[in-house]
Amino acid sequence: MTPGGGVRAGRVALLGGGFSTDDDGLLDDWVLGQARAERPRVCFVPTASGDAPGYIERFFDAFRGRECEPSVLPLFRRERDDAALRAFLLAQDVVYVGGGNTANLLAVWRVHGVDRLMREAYEGGTLLCGISAGANCWAEGAHTDSFGRLTHLWDGLGLLPGSVCPHYDSEAGRRDSYRAAVAGGRLPAGWAVEDGAGALFVEGRLVEVVGRRAGARLFRVAVGDGGEVEERGVEGRLLRG
Repeated sequence: MTPGGGVRAGRVALLGGGFSTDDDGLLDDWVLGQARAERPRVCFVPTASGDAPGYIERFFDAFRGRECEPSVLPLFRRERDDAALRAFLLAQDVVYVGGGNTANLLAVWRVHGVDRLMREAYEGGTLLCGISAGANCWAEGAHTDSFGRLTHLWDGLGLLPGSVCPHYDSEAGRRDSYRAAVAGGRLPAGWAVEDGAGALFVEGRLVEVVGRRAGARLFRVAVGDGGEVEERGVEGRLLRG
């Protein structure tokens, strides 16, 4: 609840790019523009990559020069007890989750209670966002290569209804495999993100799609009335530097 008694809207942003893949910084600037503070506190969570040092360095290199307060949450060499971890996460304006292994990310979060803290942050108005595994984790289910091949994972946090598929246009087999999972009921209807696109959801409802390149899209993938899988593309508003 806000001090005035209003409920803060839960927000999730799915990213098809950002500092780990792009040099222009457009999607990261867009993320910062959605924050609730003029100089937002931005926490990078690199769990899906095993807290890879190089990934953390790239985050700080990208965000130190921006109007924000960057930090990182390591879990493989955890530095905070439960109370301090909760206070730290709930103080953030943006939680930015990196790519890697979705299944491992979720397992580690649950062991440390971070899954519950992410829900609490969401309910408190923190913007939750991420790329690849960092986009998958917020939904009920996801399309993933966490197990070595493209498959489905019914194990997300469920903050975003339905399922998510990253890299929809850039990785071989992604589109066909995701469509087949939705068609067969192995994943619920959901959202497929092309590289270069970003999508903002408020309380589970899509409110904006953007792109760092012309033509970058978000797709709604669902089984239609005739029993066939249908996809509806939404081209993003083009971001400019």
